[in-house]
Amino acid sequence: MDYFLYFVLFCIGTLFGSFFTLAVYRIPLGKDITHERSYCPNCNHKLSFFDMIPILSYLFLGGKCRYCKQKIRPRYLLLEILSGAVFVLFAMSVKLSIFTAYRSQIVYIAFGFLYFAILFIIAGIDKEKRQIENSVLLFGYVVEVLYIIYLYIVEKDPNMYRYVIYLALICILVFLHTVFLRKKAKSSYPVQILLLCMFMVTYTYEIVFGYTVILTLWAIAIRLIFKKIICHKTRKYQSKMSNTQLPIAFYLCVSNIICLLITNWCIFYF
Repeated sequence: MDYFLYFVLFCIGTLFGSFFTLAVYRIPLGKDITHERSYCPNCNHKLSFFDMIPILSYLFLGGKCRYCKQKIRPRYLLLEILSGAVFVLFAMSVKLSIFTAYRSQIVYIAFGFLYFAILFIIAGIDKEKRQIENSVLLFGYVVEVLYIIYLYIVEKDPNMYRYVIYLALICILVFLHTVFLRKKAKSSYPVQILLLCMFMVTYTYEIVFGYTVILTLWAIAIRLIFKKIICHKTRKYQSKMSNTQLPIAFYLCVSNIICLLITNWCIFYF
Protein backbone atom coordinates (compact mmCIF):
# COMPACT_ATOMS: atom_id res chain seq x y z
CA MET A 1 0.00 0.00 0.00
CA ASP A 2 2.85 2.41 0.75
CA TYR A 3 4.35 1.73 -2.68
CA PHE A 4 1.03 2.71 -4.22
CA LEU A 5 1.00 5.87 -2.08
CA TYR A 6 4.47 6.86 -3.27
CA PHE A 7 3.48 6.15 -6.87
CA VAL A 8 0.51 8.50 -6.49
CA LEU A 9 2.75 11.16 -4.94
CA PHE A 10 5.20 10.77 -7.82
CA CYS A 11 2.37 11.32 -10.31
CA ILE A 12 1.23 14.40 -8.37
CA GLY A 13 4.81 15.66 -8.40
CA THR A 14 5.07 15.27 -12.17
CA LEU A 15 1.82 17.22 -12.57
CA PHE A 16 3.35 19.99 -10.47
CA GLY A 17 6.49 19.77 -12.58
CA SER A 18 4.46 20.24 -15.76
CA PHE A 19 2.85 23.30 -14.17
CA PHE A 20 6.28 24.64 -13.18
CA THR A 21 7.42 24.74 -16.81
CA LEU A 22 4.31 26.71 -17.72
CA ALA A 23 4.71 29.10 -14.77
CA VAL A 24 8.41 29.71 -15.44
CA TYR A 25 7.61 30.66 -19.04
CA ARG A 26 4.48 32.75 -18.46
CA ILE A 27 5.01 34.60 -15.16
CA PRO A 28 7.91 36.81 -16.38
CA LEU A 29 5.78 37.71 -19.41
CA GLY A 30 2.82 38.65 -17.23
CA LYS A 31 0.60 35.97 -18.78
CA ASP A 32 -2.18 34.04 -17.06
CA ILE A 33 -1.09 30.71 -15.57
CA THR A 34 -4.42 29.33 -14.37
CA HIS A 35 -7.18 29.93 -16.93
CA GLU A 36 -5.46 30.03 -20.31
CA ARG A 37 -4.89 26.64 -21.94
CA SER A 38 -1.37 25.43 -22.62
CA TYR A 39 -0.04 25.95 -26.13
CA CYS A 40 3.11 25.36 -28.13
CA PRO A 41 5.32 28.48 -27.85
CA ASN A 42 6.54 27.89 -31.42
CA CYS A 43 3.32 27.39 -33.42
CA ASN A 44 0.85 28.64 -30.74
CA HIS A 45 -1.36 25.59 -31.26
CA LYS A 46 -3.40 24.76 -28.16
CA LEU A 47 -2.41 21.43 -26.66
CA SER A 48 -4.85 18.59 -26.12
CA PHE A 49 -5.10 16.44 -23.01
CA PHE A 50 -2.89 13.75 -24.54
CA ASP A 51 -0.20 16.34 -25.30
CA MET A 52 0.11 17.30 -21.63
CA ILE A 53 0.49 13.97 -19.82
CA PRO A 54 3.69 14.40 -17.78
CA ILE A 55 6.68 12.35 -18.99
CA LEU A 56 4.56 10.04 -21.19
CA SER A 57 3.58 12.72 -23.73
CA TYR A 58 7.22 13.75 -24.15
CA LEU A 59 8.33 10.14 -24.70
CA PHE A 60 5.49 9.14 -27.05
CA LEU A 61 5.92 12.30 -29.15
CA GLY A 62 9.67 11.79 -29.36
CA GLY A 63 10.41 15.12 -27.70
CA LYS A 64 8.67 17.08 -30.46
CA CYS A 65 5.50 19.13 -30.84
CA ARG A 66 2.70 17.05 -32.38
CA TYR A 67 1.69 19.92 -34.69
CA CYS A 68 4.82 21.80 -35.82
CA LYS A 69 7.41 19.08 -35.09
CA GLN A 70 9.57 21.60 -33.23
CA LYS A 71 11.87 19.94 -30.69
CA ILE A 72 10.82 20.32 -27.05
CA ARG A 73 13.65 21.15 -24.69
CA PRO A 74 14.66 18.11 -22.56
CA ARG A 75 14.57 20.27 -19.44
CA TYR A 76 10.77 19.94 -19.41
CA LEU A 77 11.03 16.17 -19.08
CA LEU A 78 13.83 16.50 -16.53
CA LEU A 79 11.86 18.95 -14.40
CA GLU A 80 8.81 16.68 -14.33
CA ILE A 81 10.92 13.70 -13.26
CA LEU A 82 12.81 15.71 -10.63
CA SER A 83 9.61 17.19 -9.25
CA GLY A 84 8.04 13.75 -8.88
CA ALA A 85 11.21 12.41 -7.26
CA VAL A 86 11.40 15.30 -4.79
CA PHE A 87 7.78 14.80 -3.72
CA VAL A 88 8.39 11.10 -3.10
CA LEU A 89 11.68 11.67 -1.27
CA PHE A 90 10.07 14.31 0.92
CA ALA A 91 7.25 11.94 1.91
CA MET A 92 9.75 9.15 2.55
CA SER A 93 12.00 11.47 4.56
CA VAL A 94 9.28 11.88 7.20
CA LYS A 95 8.28 8.19 7.06
CA LEU A 96 4.84 8.82 5.60
CA SER A 97 2.78 5.64 5.60
CA ILE A 98 -0.88 4.93 4.91
CA PHE A 99 -1.14 2.93 8.12
CA THR A 100 0.61 5.35 10.49
CA ALA A 101 -0.07 8.78 8.99
CA TYR A 102 -1.27 11.43 11.43
CA ARG A 103 -2.72 14.92 11.04
CA SER A 104 0.33 17.09 11.71
CA GLN A 105 2.44 14.92 9.40
CA ILE A 106 -0.04 15.20 6.54
CA VAL A 107 -0.35 18.98 6.98
CA TYR A 108 3.43 19.34 7.09
CA ILE A 109 3.78 17.38 3.85
CA ALA A 110 0.98 19.34 2.14
CA PHE A 111 2.58 22.68 2.98
CA GLY A 112 5.96 21.19 2.10
CA PHE A 113 4.73 20.42 -1.42
CA LEU A 114 3.59 24.03 -1.78
CA TYR A 115 6.94 25.21 -0.42
CA PHE A 116 8.80 23.11 -2.98
CA ALA A 117 6.52 24.39 -5.74
CA ILE A 118 7.44 27.98 -4.90
CA LEU A 119 11.16 27.16 -4.81
CA PHE A 120 10.95 25.33 -8.14
CA ILE A 121 9.29 28.31 -9.83
CA ILE A 122 11.70 30.84 -8.30
CA ALA A 123 14.68 28.69 -9.31
CA GLY A 124 13.40 28.20 -12.86
CA ILE A 125 12.74 31.90 -13.47
CA ASP A 126 16.05 32.94 -11.92
CA LYS A 127 17.94 30.39 -14.05
CA GLU A 128 16.39 31.81 -17.20
CA LYS A 129 15.98 35.52 -16.42
CA ARG A 130 18.30 36.21 -13.46
CA GLN A 131 15.42 37.70 -11.49
CA ILE A 132 13.00 36.84 -8.70
CA GLU A 133 9.33 37.53 -9.32
CA ASN A 134 7.79 39.44 -6.42
CA SER A 135 4.40 37.83 -7.08
CA VAL A 136 5.85 34.36 -6.48
CA LEU A 137 7.56 35.50 -3.27
CA LEU A 138 4.31 37.12 -2.10
CA PHE A 139 2.42 33.89 -2.70
CA GLY A 140 5.11 32.08 -0.72
CA TYR A 141 4.63 34.41 2.23
CA VAL A 142 0.87 33.88 2.14
CA VAL A 143 1.37 30.10 2.25
CA GLU A 144 3.87 30.50 5.08
CA VAL A 145 1.53 32.69 7.13
CA LEU A 146 -1.27 30.14 6.71
CA TYR A 147 1.05 27.41 7.97
CA ILE A 148 2.08 29.55 10.95
CA ILE A 149 -1.58 30.20 11.79
CA TYR A 150 -2.20 26.44 11.70
CA LEU A 151 0.76 25.80 14.01
CA TYR A 152 -0.47 28.44 16.44
CA ILE A 153 -4.14 27.43 16.55
CA VAL A 154 -3.98 23.65 16.13
CA GLU A 155 -0.50 22.49 17.12
CA LYS A 156 0.10 25.09 19.86
CA ASP A 157 3.69 25.43 18.67
CA PRO A 158 5.84 26.83 21.54
CA ASN A 159 8.30 28.43 19.07
CA MET A 160 5.89 31.03 17.72
CA TYR A 161 8.18 33.86 18.77
CA ARG A 162 10.68 32.97 16.04
CA TYR A 163 7.96 33.19 13.39
CA VAL A 164 6.90 36.59 14.67
CA ILE A 165 10.50 37.83 14.56
CA TYR A 166 11.10 36.62 11.01
CA LEU A 167 7.78 37.96 9.73
CA ALA A 168 8.58 41.32 11.32
CA LEU A 169 11.99 41.37 9.59
CA ILE A 170 10.33 40.52 6.29
CA CYS A 171 7.88 43.41 6.71
CA ILE A 172 10.75 45.78 7.48
CA LEU A 173 12.69 44.64 4.41
CA VAL A 174 9.65 45.02 2.17
CA PHE A 175 8.98 48.51 3.59
CA LEU A 176 12.58 49.64 3.11
CA HIS A 177 12.70 48.21 -0.37
CA THR A 178 9.40 49.83 -1.39
CA VAL A 179 10.01 53.28 0.12
CA PHE A 180 13.78 53.79 -0.08
CA LEU A 181 15.85 51.16 -1.86
CA ARG A 182 13.81 50.82 -5.04
CA LYS A 183 14.42 54.47 -5.93
CA LYS A 184 18.13 54.52 -5.10
CA ALA A 185 19.41 51.02 -5.82
CA LYS A 186 20.35 50.05 -9.37
CA SER A 187 18.94 46.56 -8.88
CA SER A 188 16.43 45.07 -6.47
CA TYR A 189 18.01 41.60 -6.82
CA PRO A 190 20.06 41.76 -3.56
CA VAL A 191 16.98 42.70 -1.53
CA GLN A 192 14.97 39.95 -3.21
CA ILE A 193 17.71 37.47 -2.28
CA LEU A 194 17.40 38.58 1.35
CA LEU A 195 13.62 38.18 1.22
CA LEU A 196 14.06 34.71 -0.28
CA CYS A 197 16.48 33.81 2.52
CA MET A 198 13.97 34.99 5.13
CA PHE A 199 11.30 32.88 3.43
CA MET A 200 13.57 29.83 3.63
CA VAL A 201 14.76 30.25 7.19
CA THR A 202 11.21 30.79 8.46
CA TYR A 203 10.01 27.47 7.06
CA THR A 204 13.10 25.25 7.35
CA TYR A 205 14.62 26.63 10.58
CA GLU A 206 18.10 28.03 11.12
CA ILE A 207 20.17 24.87 10.93
CA VAL A 208 18.81 23.81 7.53
CA PHE A 209 19.25 27.33 6.21
CA GLY A 210 22.84 27.34 7.48
CA TYR A 211 23.53 24.16 5.53
CA THR A 212 21.80 25.74 2.55
CA VAL A 213 24.16 28.72 2.55
CA ILE A 214 27.21 26.48 2.85
CA LEU A 215 26.07 24.22 0.00
CA THR A 216 25.21 27.26 -2.13
CA LEU A 217 28.68 28.74 -1.64
CA TRP A 218 30.27 25.40 -2.54
CA ALA A 219 28.12 25.09 -5.67
CA ILE A 220 28.95 28.62 -6.82
CA ALA A 221 32.65 28.10 -6.12
CA ILE A 222 32.70 24.85 -8.10
CA ARG A 223 30.93 26.51 -11.01
CA LEU A 224 33.39 29.41 -11.06
CA ILE A 225 36.37 27.06 -10.89
CA PHE A 226 34.94 24.86 -13.62
CA LYS A 227 34.28 27.89 -15.81
CA LYS A 228 37.78 29.19 -15.22
CA ILE A 229 39.26 25.87 -16.30
CA ILE A 230 37.25 25.96 -19.52
CA CYS A 231 38.20 29.56 -20.28
CA HIS A 232 41.96 29.25 -20.65
CA LYS A 233 42.57 32.88 -21.43
CA THR A 234 42.26 35.19 -18.42
CA ARG A 235 40.88 38.11 -20.39
CA LYS A 236 38.19 36.00 -21.97
CA TYR A 237 37.23 34.65 -18.56
CA GLN A 238 37.11 38.07 -16.92
CA SER A 239 35.01 39.57 -19.70
CA LYS A 240 32.53 36.73 -19.47
CA MET A 241 32.33 36.94 -15.70
CA SER A 242 31.80 40.70 -15.76
CA ASN A 243 28.85 40.32 -18.13
CA THR A 244 27.23 37.32 -16.46
CA GLN A 245 25.16 37.53 -13.30
CA LEU A 246 25.11 34.39 -11.23
CA PRO A 247 21.63 32.94 -10.59
CA ILE A 248 22.09 33.01 -6.82
CA ALA A 249 18.41 32.34 -6.14
CA PHE A 250 18.60 29.22 -8.30
CA TYR A 251 21.49 27.84 -6.24
CA LEU A 252 19.79 28.77 -2.97
CA CYS A 253 16.53 27.03 -3.92
CA VAL A 254 18.20 23.83 -5.13
CA SER A 255 20.51 23.73 -2.09
CA ASN A 256 17.61 24.33 0.30
CA ILE A 257 15.59 21.45 -1.16
CA ILE A 258 18.57 19.11 -0.87
CA CYS A 259 19.41 20.19 2.68
CA LEU A 260 15.80 19.90 3.87
CA LEU A 261 15.49 16.37 2.48
CA ILE A 262 18.81 15.25 4.00
CA THR A 263 18.00 16.82 7.38
CA ASN A 264 14.61 15.10 7.51
CA TRP A 265 16.20 11.76 6.68
CA CYS A 266 18.77 12.25 9.46
CA ILE A 267 16.07 13.20 11.99
CA PHE A 268 13.61 10.41 11.21
CA TYR A 269 15.97 7.55 10.34
CA PHE A 270 19.01 8.03 12.60
